[in-house]
Formats: sequence, structure tokens, C-alpha cells
Amino acid sequence: MAIYVDFMQIEFKGYKWCHLLADTLQELHDFAALIEVDARLFHRHASYPHYDVTVQMREIAIEYGAIPAGRKKIIECAKKLKVELHEQIARSEHC
Repeated sequence: MAIYVDFMQIEFKGYKWCHLLADTLQELHDFAALIEVDARLFHRHASYPHYDVTVQMREIAIEYGAIPAGRKKIIECAKKLKVELHEQIARSEHC
């Protein structure tokens, strides 16, 4: 299991935010729940599925084993998660 956090610090509503990703959606959701990230911070309709986390939550994520990752790794994970999410949606529509 690998969880990744980027180095972004996007300012929004008085906080600085970055992105939390993983090798799989299940790992991502499980880890987010473990560190108590609000499920509403999951962005399934963004250009790629991810959680927004504050830089403070980023530090907690790292304490729990998340790997600080650069752009190349984040994009690699983002592409895999996007494919996985689309496959899940397609399967649910066929049921």
C-alpha cells in the first residue's frame, strides 16, 4: 500500500491545501478514514480522483506513512485512479 501527498500549497478559504492520492481507490479511502479526512474532501469529479487536505493534514498523513511525492509520481497515480474510478462507474451502470 502506498499513499502519496504532493507539495502543493493552494490557498483557499484561509488554508493551504495539497492533494492526497494512493495506488488504489480503496487504499486512498481507507487511509483518508484512518487519518480522519472528511469524506466530502474527496473529489471524484475533478480531473483526477483525490482528497484535498490541508498542509497540517499533510503532516499527519506523512506521520502515518504517506510518501511526499513530486509531480511525476502524482500524475502517475492520478492516471491510475482515474481509470479505476471510470471502471467502477461503468460496472455500477451495468448492474
